[in-house]
Amino acid sequence: MIVTNFKTYQSATAENAIKLAKIHQQVAEELNVDIRVAVQAVDLAKVIDAIKIPVFAQHIDPVGFGSHTGHILPEAVKAVGAQGAILNHSERRLDRETLKHSIERAKEVGLTTIVCAETPEEGASFLEFDPDYIAVEPPELIGGDISVSTAQPEIIENAAKLIGGDKLLVGAGVKNGKDVRICIKLGAKGVLLASGITKAEDPKAVLMDLARGLS
Repeated sequence: MIVTNFKTYQSATAENAIKLAKIHQQVAEELNVDIRVAVQAVDLAKVIDAIKIPVFAQHIDPVGFGSHTGHILPEAVKAVGAQGAILNHSERRLDRETLKHSIERAKEVGLTTIVCAETPEEGASFLEFDPDYIAVEPPELIGGDISVSTAQPEIIENAAKLIGGDKLLVGAGVKNGKDVRICIKLGAKGVLLASGITKAEDPKAVLMDLARGLS
């Protein structure tokens, strides 16, 4: 599995988000691999209308219908066709109680959850909340040029033991097919990416290389 977080990069916002999402769908279809994208809340509906692969929100709040101005309502995310949400990203950290309730709300409306963790141990501690996937991303490597698979492969091995390969995604600095192959070999189900694709001059070529690393 490959999940690309579009974040708020200009190259992955508004019309650019649609273009980039279509590239992800092309690669998914050409190589027959599981690729998903996570886009800003304001881009969800348009991106979902434009592609068939799963689209995730970058965040949801543990609220229901009512007086919650500025929050992201799980029911609204589900209603526009999103299939899941990222929670507790390093750029949007949550306290444990909020995370617990956010996962519960996601389950209530039928959204798949990807919960981010900074360490394998933190990720394992989230198992009690029963998220669908846990993405381990060492914060010091996020957005960098060195992949976790190269710099700290022992993190992936430890995470696979503590969390289990069926739930484990790995992120931080993953840039090419070699990085992906190492992550999979060490026990991960897939990878969570961002700048390696969103800032690439030729995102399709990069994504093709990354996707080939899944096999």
